[in-house]
Amino acid sequence: MKFDSPIYDRIRVKPDQDRRRKRALPACDWPGCKKPATHRAPKGRDHEGAYWRYCLDHVRAYNQSYNYFAGMPDDAVVAYQKDAVTGHRPTWRMGSNGGRRGGGAAQDQDFPGFGWDDTFQLFGGPGAGTHAGQGSEGRLIRNAERKALHTLGLEGCPSAAEIKRRFKQLVKRHHPDVNGGDRSTEDRLKDVIQAYNYLKAAGFC
Repeated sequence: MKFDSPIYDRIRVKPDQDRRRKRALPACDWPGCKKPATHRAPKGRDHEGAYWRYCLDHVRAYNQSYNYFAGMPDDAVVAYQKDAVTGHRPTWRMGSNGGRRGGGAAQDQDFPGFGWDDTFQLFGGPGAGTHAGQGSEGRLIRNAERKALHTLGLEGCPSAAEIKRRFKQLVKRHHPDVNGGDRSTEDRLKDVIQAYNYLKAAGFC
């Protein structure tokens, strides 16, 4: 073994110098800064998965002024924070899916007077389709579909025309050809296309 090798330095009690190869880092994205970009910072809402690369000083300055909810209406912020408590998953009140006496639920033959709701339409009963995770058109929205809609900036159960219109808007906004060849939002464009293709395959549009 060579005494000046990086492997030998690892077993030294006190290595005289660090001979490991230094990884080349890109320059800081802050205007006018040429320091190595050792940290990354999110570009913000509607740019999930895209990051700025900053040096330590500028990532601190960026984090102090960063606001994910900038430009969102107050009611949209409240709705987002409320959904974040449950991980943006559909929920319903306790007891809303349990047995009920009489009325609009399907009657149980073994226990007359008690009803049940066919939440996921497994049996096609009269109580089918009463789950709180459904959209305005009575369609059950799954978590993956809700996430795809959120990627497009849509909520609830939008129509096919609304989804297509929003998709075209985002493609025009993030496509490099429209932005003079700028590829900084290319990752965002890929997410939009993937979300739209998923919704199309799921029958939303």
